[in-house]
Amino acid sequence: MGLESHIQQLSDKHRRLEETIAEELAHPGFDELKVAAMKRQKLRIKEELERLRYETTH
Repeated sequence: MGLESHIQQLSDKHRRLEETIAEELAHPGFDELKVAAMKRQKLRIKEELERLRYETTH
């Protein structure tokens, strides 16, 4: 898998997590622990994307 492909896959996963979090928050009585875990995962993906994008430009 090429680096650009990996970046695209991570970007897609980040977007899907963002959508899933929004859907979960729209429901009354949403699972706060589940949302917190998804937010942590989303942040890890974002940090990895930033690192990879930095590496491709420097």
